[in-house]
Amino acid sequence: MSTTTEHERKPIAAATGFGALLDAVAGSHARACAALVALALLAFLPGFFQVPPVDRDEARFAQATKQMVESGDYVDIRFQDEVRYKKPVGIYWLQAGVVNAAVRLGVPEAQTTIWLYRIPSLLGAIGAVLLTYWTALAFVSRRAALLAAGMMACSILLGVEARLAKTDAVLLLTVLAAMGAMARVYLNAHRALGLAPGWLLPAIFWTALAAGILIKGPLILLFTGLTAVTLMIADRSARWLLALRPLPGIVWMIALVLPWFIAIVSRAGDSFFAESLGHDMLSKVASSQEAHGAPPGYYLLLFWITFWPGAVLAGLAAPKIWESRREPGARFLLAWLIPSWIVFEVVVTKLPHYVLPLYPAIAILCAGILDLGLLSKTRWMVRGTVGWFLFPLAVGIAGIAGLIMIGRQPGLLAWPFAAAAVIFGLFAWRLYDVDGAERALLRGLAASVFVSIAVYAVIFPSLPVLFPSALIAEALRDSNCPRPLVASTSYQEPSLVFLAGTQTRFTDGAGAAEFLRQGLCRFALVEARSERSFVQRADAIGLRYASGPRIDGYNISSGRPVTIAIYRSEGAL
Repeated sequence: MSTTTEHERKPIAAATGFGALLDAVAGSHARACAALVALALLAFLPGFFQVPPVDRDEARFAQATKQMVESGDYVDIRFQDEVRYKKPVGIYWLQAGVVNAAVRLGVPEAQTTIWLYRIPSLLGAIGAVLLTYWTALAFVSRRAALLAAGMMACSILLGVEARLAKTDAVLLLTVLAAMGAMARVYLNAHRALGLAPGWLLPAIFWTALAAGILIKGPLILLFTGLTAVTLMIADRSARWLLALRPLPGIVWMIALVLPWFIAIVSRAGDSFFAESLGHDMLSKVASSQEAHGAPPGYYLLLFWITFWPGAVLAGLAAPKIWESRREPGARFLLAWLIPSWIVFEVVVTKLPHYVLPLYPAIAILCAGILDLGLLSKTRWMVRGTVGWFLFPLAVGIAGIAGLIMIGRQPGLLAWPFAAAAVIFGLFAWRLYDVDGAERALLRGLAASVFVSIAVYAVIFPSLPVLFPSALIAEALRDSNCPRPLVASTSYQEPSLVFLAGTQTRFTDGAGAAEFLRQGLCRFALVEARSERSFVQRADAIGLRYASGPRIDGYNISSGRPVTIAIYRSEGAL
């Protein structure tokens, strides 16, 4: 792999179709960035506005931000009356800024409009795609950098995170800024380019670290620190780190993060660090948190889905990547990838998004091997390209079957998009030997866009039973009650608090009956298993109540169907 300062490689594919389009886009950085933004929007926007709040993490983040906006307290972080100190304040500030701007612009019901809370994630994901391109330019040609960024834009995992109001897309943005700056410093030292170190790259690096700490605590230090330590061991030298200006850089980083930490410690004492470092971070190392444990190898198995369609190319490129491990560029990218990946495989608690900041290194490595025309020609490896076809086929069949079995509808609108994804995947697979890997990858990227449209813009919005809280909120809006108060029994998801109001109370059947007795415009959400105790208590206290609609849905958090009866205090309508 060589840098663009040394040469620009000639395109591998003929200048027709996708190859011609890639030639035109790679003609300038401005066109490349514009094309990547357009691709990212095509990949991320389907379903962005339509899908209701998703339990549990997204709804928890959004509700904590909503309470900041309601209370005007932008230091403390709470979910209802409970402190929420698992993550620092950065993502909440970003979300609150968007919501406050929407309120000032007169957006109706801005505080319960979930897509407003998702905007920082969307912008973070788009920024991560652009920074993948910028980072890749330190290693490969402009054309290959475009392909690396395209793999990130169309990867399944980043597409999911771009649509969720949580930390991970923004964290990826900060990690890429830090790693892109550190890569340039490292390569300048090892390729004898003779470039003055200056202050710009250190400023980017340390500012990105500060932003990452405010978004998700010290996790960003794991990625950068393990990379630096691995390179120091491999090179038996750390002199290149001096170009990052560590002393003033650390002072600058501390100056950026310290004010909020001082504010929260003055408010909460050492409970913030006990919750964020002790309970949230360290407990994940030795035990399974929230039933998210898995054995080593979990991320490797999941990679073939979460990084699709780029994962197919990764399989082909893996042997040549390992052969090039002593080249400075490959060494840096492998130091970024392997140590952190091993740590996450060893840690007991596992969630798919934990390894997302490592995917850009894989994308750049694959693009570099593709750029050099060194992909494996081994028959059993090439047979793996069937993954470009099998994934959209499986997703299309599963999605349409879900519409028929759960939604009781044929889902005809999803069919053409699913079919287009399957056709592009089929061509990527069957024409791989004819047209080459670059064009096959581009067809895979197109297939991914159509998968996103089918799944997020058509299938999920057509299955409202997957979002019981949204159905409940709609029923409450139809009650003509200006400020309904809600108590819920067994169904106690964060999305319900976000949509029904911060004052939503979780109780049992008897408590729901007592709640209704306290006034009008009150609603009890009673799941089937709590209904008997509700009725018994209501009869015992002589409660006058009326039955409302009954919600049949599926709780994706617990993995079971739910039936919720809505009762209201007499006269609420």
